[in-house]
Amino acid sequence: MITPMRVFVLLFNARTENEGIHTIRVGDRNQVLMFESEDDATRFALMLEAQDFPTATVEAMDNEEIKEFCESADYDWELIPEGALALPPETNVAQTDWQANEPESANVAESELDRIRRQLEGLL
Repeated sequence: MITPMRVFVLLFNARTENEGIHTIRVGDRNQVLMFESEDDATRFALMLEAQDFPTATVEAMDNEEIKEFCESADYDWELIPEGALALPPETNVAQTDWQANEPESANVAESELDRIRRQLEGLL
């Protein structure tokens, strides 16, 4: 029996009725990224924010639970090894399958975007 391991995924509207998991589009398929490292997942979430995504929450989960979810939703998954620099795609989907609960999350202040960009630059 394979022992489940803890991985980190990105959630939007975590622990709400409108919760959504971050996926990337690969061809015509959705793919969930499972990060071995919380720091790597956080870095990826900050890069998404710099692309005007709403703030994502990094959540620790059992990798088998995520795989089961992916099978039930007909999604693919990819394990991102610790230290691998995963980059968000340059283009994003025009509309998500969920909507942010807070309208102001879609209108991030310019100063907040500048702060996030500085954080990202500091990581590189």
